[in-house]
Amino acid sequence: MFVTSLYNLKGGVGKTASCVNFAFMAAKDGYKTLLWDLDPQGAASFYFNAQPKEKISAKKIIAHTVSIEEAIMSTPYEGLDIIPADISARKMDLFLEDKNSKKQLSNLLKWLENSYDFVFIDCPPGFSLLADNIFYASDVVLMPVIPTTLSVRTYDLVKSYFEDKDAGVEKLMCFFTMVDIRKNMHKDVMAKLYKDKRFFEYYIPYLSDVEKMGVHHAPLGAFAPSSYAATCYRALWNEIKEGVLE
Repeated sequence: MFVTSLYNLKGGVGKTASCVNFAFMAAKDGYKTLLWDLDPQGAASFYFNAQPKEKISAKKIIAHTVSIEEAIMSTPYEGLDIIPADISARKMDLFLEDKNSKKQLSNLLKWLENSYDFVFIDCPPGFSLLADNIFYASDVVLMPVIPTTLSVRTYDLVKSYFEDKDAGVEKLMCFFTMVDIRKNMHKDVMAKLYKDKRFFEYYIPYLSDVEKMGVHHAPLGAFAPSSYAATCYRALWNEIKEGVLE
């Protein structure tokens, strides 16, 4: 089972859209896939019209009063399941602090090792105990980056955090999103960060079809499989697969 988390220190960078599309494509490729929505905003759950089961919450999963298996729901797409977000996720740091361990999520996911090939985690932004747990549990942390000047600072902060926390900086792999290649700033930032050898070659342009995911409540491959946006995500996903599964 390969655990991939989508993370950025800041929001609004295409994190959730990427998580949803990667999970969908993994399932389309024949991998048994689970998406765990740990962002209390619940955007990934919204894309799938998924609501948590009654009396199931992140708090109860962490406290082991319900099993992680009980929280899993199917989606309309073959091979793709989801654990929807619930409002208790906004206090995850408090639940985790009681145990004072960065291994709690990792220990929970071990119960799913024989059930899934891929687990995708949609993370909330920011540094936190939850983020530390997610980093520890992940085989790869995928970080979407908009190519702007402030994004360079954000990338440097995240990379330093991984190094300082001994979180396994080799896990951190990045890709560009919301790219407007007509802008000199975007081209300059991309050229600078590509030199760090931590970014995938393919990127996601700023495209309206990505925004329409919220209208259709679906991944791109479900409502616009022939679109340029879907083609870009497929190229990036194939590159990621080659990079992480080789």
